[in-house]
Amino acid sequence: MNVCVIGLGTVGAPTASYIRRQGFSVVGYDLVEKSIEGVGTFTDWGRVPQSEVYVVAVPSDIVESACEAIADKYRNSMVLIESTVKVGTCRRISIKLGLKVLAHCPHRYWAEDAVNHGVRQLRVIGALNEESLEKSMEFYRSLDVPLHVCPTIEVAEMCKIAENAYRFVHIAFSEELKMICDASGIPFKEVREACNTKWNTEIQEAREGILGECLPKDTRYVKVLADYTPLIDGAIATDQAYQKKQTEKASS
Repeated sequence: MNVCVIGLGTVGAPTASYIRRQGFSVVGYDLVEKSIEGVGTFTDWGRVPQSEVYVVAVPSDIVESACEAIADKYRNSMVLIESTVKVGTCRRISIKLGLKVLAHCPHRYWAEDAVNHGVRQLRVIGALNEESLEKSMEFYRSLDVPLHVCPTIEVAEMCKIAENAYRFVHIAFSEELKMICDASGIPFKEVREACNTKWNTEIQEAREGILGECLPKDTRYVKVLADYTPLIDGAIATDQAYQKKQTEKASS
């Protein structure tokens, strides 16, 4: 089976390497030239050979354009979207572009611990239809990737953004607790360590703020699904206040 990984960044590059190590013929495509051992890589889409499977691992805002490129040439191939997307994106793309075999298996890749939290870890999967589910599960199982099957593709989409929104809220609580501790003259580090001795408590670190792209973006993806989101609104406001205090400390 020939596989093409589209997007060779933090997630796509190790995904391509992992698939190759499982014995598949793999090529990769990215806008920027990349070098991956044993994987032919391209920056010219016109030169990418046709594949039976396309794994999409690009930033959220260009998932649709990546799928358009696939649909223009290889509409009957299997498309596996591993990128994080808004709820409803996968089904809308499949209808718009005429992609018949499509599944969503969002990555849970953590670069800081790729051994335990790399490509091969328990992941969720949702599919467009029964044919898509059967074929995509066969592919991921051949990669030895354990799967939790979602009843719809929308559940899989919601799962990924909910995971990151959950973490955002937890970190925001830690940030607020640190601000309270600082105002009270109590060492946050000691409070956190003491609290985390309880079996059902895990207070996160409070660092420089919730930075990067994924957590803030995915939290917004969850927020827009309803008119009333007081907990998420509060978490966002807390993180903004915390980052402001961090900036004031750095400049004082």
